[in-house]
Amino acid sequence: MSSGSFTPIIKIERVISFSDAVFAFAITLMALSIDIPDLPTHLTQSELLDKLYDLYPQFESYVISFAVIAIFWVSYHQVFNHIKGSHITMVYLNLLFLLLITLLSLSTSLVINYGTYQIPYIIYCFIVIMTSSLLATIWWHATRNKRLVDKNLHPFFIKGVLVNLMSIPIVFTISIIISFVNLDIAQYFWLIIAPLNITIKRKYKH
Repeated sequence: MSSGSFTPIIKIERVISFSDAVFAFAITLMALSIDIPDLPTHLTQSELLDKLYDLYPQFESYVISFAVIAIFWVSYHQVFNHIKGSHITMVYLNLLFLLLITLLSLSTSLVINYGTYQIPYIIYCFIVIMTSSLLATIWWHATRNKRLVDKNLHPFFIKGVLVNLMSIPIVFTISIIISFVNLDIAQYFWLIIAPLNITIKRKYKH
């Protein structure tokens, strides 16, 4: 009996379905992090508006973090739409990636509750950096010698996807540096990812 008989085989469709479920769970967990206060029923309309306005920082952090996870979800499917086969190493890398996605939602609660402090933001950015780097590793593993992708996949496209994935940790690393100067600017610096993504796609278009 070969040693390969003991290696679990998981179909790529199952891997993707499970991952989508974890993404959905992570987003739900983030929404539950928003602390809706118990409001007295005798408030005037202006007082109610003031109370709701107090929730704005939490809502803002939630929207930003939702956008980050959405970027990861899109990038994840960009990667796995081109992966044709499954390998146990890739499955374990994928599970580690999903662990970081759930940690991302947990670190969002820190940012929501302590958004004026630098340390929660650095923790959040560090998890984003690890998550995006791991997704890039999954793509590198799948495309090395084209072991898990279409043999006809253009090398220029393979490189373009890798560069695009690696742009995220670079941007968030710069964001951490900026946070030592101005935390507010740092929290919005990641928006540069959108035009950067467009530029990379144009450059590596084949």
